[in-house]
Amino acid sequence: MENERLDRVLEIFYRLLHGEVVPNRLIAEEYRISSKSVSRDVARINDFLAEHRELMQNAEVTYSHKDRAYILKSDEFLKNQELFALVKVILGARCFSKEDMLFIVSKLRKFTTANDRKLLDEVILREIYHYHEVRSDCNSVINNLWRLVQCIDGKKVISVTYLKMDRSEVVRKLKPAAIMFSEYYFYLIAYAADDTQYKARYFRIDRIKNIVEHRENFQLDREHSFDEGDLREKNQFMFPGDNVRITFEFSGLSLQAVLDRLPTAKIIEQNGTKSVITAEVNYGRGIIMYLLSQGSWVKVLEPKPLVEDMLAEIGAMGERYEEK
Repeated sequence: MENERLDRVLEIFYRLLHGEVVPNRLIAEEYRISSKSVSRDVARINDFLAEHRELMQNAEVTYSHKDRAYILKSDEFLKNQELFALVKVILGARCFSKEDMLFIVSKLRKFTTANDRKLLDEVILREIYHYHEVRSDCNSVINNLWRLVQCIDGKKVISVTYLKMDRSEVVRKLKPAAIMFSEYYFYLIAYAADDTQYKARYFRIDRIKNIVEHRENFQLDREHSFDEGDLREKNQFMFPGDNVRITFEFSGLSLQAVLDRLPTAKIIEQNGTKSVITAEVNYGRGIIMYLLSQGSWVKVLEPKPLVEDMLAEIGAMGERYEEK
């Protein structure tokens, strides 16, 4: 009899842990016990939670008069607004296949509170219905991602089969160093295995069709190790390049958007609607593309090579429109 009760208490606790709303009446009918017995079982669960408050993250089983059911509340659970924010980020990133995205959202949902779950589900369903993943050349971005993380941690030399932008297939032997995410894509930052100059190379993880781990390991000295936080500050566009300080004039509508896009940006001068901004960035194709995207709102002042690159690109754009 005691074993039966223990099994019943554990089953109820398990259901509560998975976010179920547990009605007193239905539990009583399911286990053929009285409502008072259900209340005693819940009291036993609460005694356990109280005795292990720190371990259980202040969890407590409460009775919802609205639902006429028991609900587990915990500091560890995601609130619906927190889950909604996470789902928005996942959907907006578009980096996962629809199957992987649904799997992630389903797992997250299990650890939310029961309150307002119906409304949350309706909102998520609308978002999921209109979800469009970016095209991928690998079987699973998530699997590629985790395997590369393990190779980076284990300092393993790898070979990857990679599809370039022109869709040609190449095999590269690499020393994987870091992983970054930017605008729909995860990137592997690595060094060629035989490169003594340690020139960083960027590979879109969704274009890596195969990964082979070699038995050889490598070590990176401090100079060539990646600080992802520092890289995030200076390289927002996943194009390699040397660190440089740029200065440009901005006269657009949203100055804050520019400051947010370039984390190292600082305003050094303001005159009416014009602001002079300086920022430390990676000098590569990415920063040129971004500055050009601002159109006539931007005028690059320094350094001179960047000014020349901008003028050359603007000139080439003008010539395209003159073509017949």
